Amino acid sequence: MPELFMGPDAVQNKSFSVKILVSDDSEIVRRGIRQLLSAHTGIEIVGEAANYAQTIQLVRDLRPEVVVLDLHMPDEKNHTPQEVKSHLDHKSQVVAISFWNDEATALLADRYGAVTFLDKTNLANTLIPTLAQLCEKRGLA
Repeated sequence: MPELFMGPDAVQNKSFSVKILVSDDSEIVRRGIRQLLSAHTGIEIVGEAANYAQTIQLVRDLRPEVVVLDLHMPDEKNHTPQEVKSHLDHKSQVVAISFWNDEATALLADRYGAVTFLDKTNLANTLIPTLAQLCEKRGLA
């Protein structure tokens, strides 16, 4: 899995635009991500989901460019991040997030087709720089 992190200073002068779907079973985490992303004018949160089933439906309806996706949600016995990825447009990408910051979870993110895996406890420092890097690679910056 490619390492996409850039330091916070690297994005201060970066301008990019991206449509994001936030998918996490915790309202507190979604709220934190929403607050973090709302500070950047180029980021549009097009939807939020609390489980994989909702995520799949919103991916179909909203066609986000990036899905910030929790790897562990309550309905993972019925749906998987891989299923979410299968419904995305070929240009859309998954940024996997989890509190479980171990090699097994990173391998899971890779297996499910995430472009990167971020530790939820450090999203304030890594999420926006990662999104900026993704946009730059896709020519949206």
